[in-house]
Amino acid sequence: MNNQNVIEAQGNTSCFSESNLNRLKGIMKERIVPEGSHLFWEGDCSDKLFYVIRGRIKLTKSTDEGKELILYMYQAGDVVGQADPFFSSKHSFTAEVIEDSEVGVIEQKDIETLICQHGEFAIDFMKWMGIHHRLTQTKFRDLMMYGKPGALCSTLIRLSNSYGEKHEEHILINKKVTHTDLSNMIGATRESVNRMLSDLRKKDAIEYENGMIVIKDLSMLQDICHCEHCSKEICRI
Repeated sequence: MNNQNVIEAQGNTSCFSESNLNRLKGIMKERIVPEGSHLFWEGDCSDKLFYVIRGRIKLTKSTDEGKELILYMYQAGDVVGQADPFFSSKHSFTAEVIEDSEVGVIEQKDIETLICQHGEFAIDFMKWMGIHHRLTQTKFRDLMMYGKPGALCSTLIRLSNSYGEKHEEHILINKKVTHTDLSNMIGATRESVNRMLSDLRKKDAIEYENGMIVIKDLSMLQDICHCEHCSKEICRI
């Protein structure tokens, strides 16, 4: 499959100008983090951000009963973390490394210095925070408004925007996503996800290829989740 078939997935730093992104990279300290490790835990002091150079990170929230809800999946070009410049706060989520990764560690005090010294950087940083807020709002809309089938279809669309490749007339989600992963993304049981995926296969909306999901009828998924056709910087996993 050639590069022309890859659906471009921009990192959440696309709102930064080249000069401001270089300023951000200039204060990073690069670090290798192995699969299975954690960048931070829920309740840790939120005094750093992490720029993903390569690899993948998932952000999760756990209930008192131990159930995990996957809220975000980050990849190269994304900044991970809870941004509260000039305030002391604690992380509301846990960041787990799901494949061997390289990240740039960004100290909050260094971000505060850039914000004070460069007004255009402060504007781009506010844009980045705004994207995060809109992403969170749309995800909660998907989870709350149109039931589990709507949440599942929205998640499949988001996965296609993040990892999709053109596959003839269809879209191949070029990452293996388990039914357990999907259940954790939408707050459903694995059994209900199995049933919903089976229904979508019967309707010829999706198929499987080598264990990966192929979206055959994107418009059907969009109808089920009442898609608002958000930009891909918002409609992502």
